[in-house]
Amino acid sequence: MKFILEASPVIKLDAACLVIGAFDDAPLQGSAQLIDDASGGALQKLIDSSDVDTSWKCATMLHGMQGVAAKRILVMGCGEPKKFDEVRYDAVCTSAGAFLRDHATTTAHICLHEMDRDTVKKPASEGSQNGPGDTHWRLRQAAVNVDRANYCYTTTKKRKKDDNEPLASVSFNANEDMQAALDEARGLARGYLRSTELGNLPPNICTPAYLADIAHEIEDKYDNVSLDILEQDEMARLKMSALLAVGRGSVNRPRLIVLKYQGKDESSQPVVLVGKGITFDTGGISLKPGTNMEQMKFDMGGAASVIGAFEACADLQLPINLICVIAAAENMPDGNAYRPGDVLTSMSGKTIEVINTDAEGRLVLCDALTFSQRFEPVSIIDVATLTGACVIALGHHASAVMSKHDDLADELLDAGQSAVDRGWRLPLWDDYQPQLKSEFADMKNVGGMAAGSITAACFLSRFAEDQRWAHIDCAGSTWIWGGDKGSTGRPVGLLTQYLINQAG
Repeated sequence: MKFILEASPVIKLDAACLVIGAFDDAPLQGSAQLIDDASGGALQKLIDSSDVDTSWKCATMLHGMQGVAAKRILVMGCGEPKKFDEVRYDAVCTSAGAFLRDHATTTAHICLHEMDRDTVKKPASEGSQNGPGDTHWRLRQAAVNVDRANYCYTTTKKRKKDDNEPLASVSFNANEDMQAALDEARGLARGYLRSTELGNLPPNICTPAYLADIAHEIEDKYDNVSLDILEQDEMARLKMSALLAVGRGSVNRPRLIVLKYQGKDESSQPVVLVGKGITFDTGGISLKPGTNMEQMKFDMGGAASVIGAFEACADLQLPINLICVIAAAENMPDGNAYRPGDVLTSMSGKTIEVINTDAEGRLVLCDALTFSQRFEPVSIIDVATLTGACVIALGHHASAVMSKHDDLADELLDAGQSAVDRGWRLPLWDDYQPQLKSEFADMKNVGGMAAGSITAACFLSRFAEDQRWAHIDCAGSTWIWGGDKGSTGRPVGLLTQYLINQAG
């Protein structure tokens, strides 16, 4: 989708569709007020008569409004001003994008960033809050969320002839001083799109080799991006036995994909993002139930999100050094597959007793974490659809954040709040470590039913002991189950905002 800044008088703009917002029982703002004035109060009358519903996320399409050049006006309900926070604002923008995606129009002029609850709650002379509530942020989020809602999967499913076309371009009612906000939106939208598309691809297409091809594509696009891909032989020389064991039962060979972005001089320590890239997870010998197994194509959501955040960083050309390490494998059962009871020696030299081959994500990640330490990073953040227990704990609303470094955890949580891609911190106390005790190895790969997400993080912590490290379990946030199932692209927003903040 193309993003444009357009500051022409809104009532004279010959747009296919104007998109405005309106609060419950509150004065109209910005372009909405101009439209009401030009129409002789017609807009306010429609609101007063309930022909326009201003309830949160409700959409009303108006046609041929007197005094306005635009063909259509989409009025988005913003609900009660006192409840209108960043999350509700994001949802309004997403709802507008979804409505327009399924409508006949392919262009729109958006004014939703004018919706400032502070001007309703207090005199305008006191000004609005800085930070996530300011105009820069609102315009950025409007663009990102309309773009995300506009997404249609078409790689293996063709659109029907009578389907409405998605939006091709949107303009925003703002001057050139908002260009930085729109640039950020383009980068974030690119990252979300990459992550969403990778997550939705079927596993016969999105294999470890395909992820490597995508990395090559990104490398070719940016002059300051380089790429290393480690195949089985090189991983074996590095003694990555845990990662290799997971991929042993599949004809699709594992890869360790290392993307490097240089936005500062080489002496600057990089941030390292590590992604779990299990492109399909049968559970291995510990075979999963057949029901819903097709959803295990989403088990590479961690890899998809760090690739998306990496591409967003490169697109924004952030002044930061970033390395993205993808542990890509397919977990399949065959005569060569690893077994419960096997003892694996990881790259770190620590031994692992395999209790359940369906706890494979932590095995590929532990070798990737050990490998990542060679870059002497300022921080390591691994991202993984690691545990079903995380979905039980947090549902699809938040990613779990775990770290022994309070400052790093706070930085990630703050980034998630700013990007409305929220995380929630779970404890990583040493109290949980005994659950990993093994009689035959340094540790087991599972800690039992209790606190499954936390003991999985405890396992990973043993491979990042001297690092400023955090673990993000995105099992619930990166895709949605049920009737509207599909990839969300998350937590690209959290990760990219973290990188923006680190870059200053």
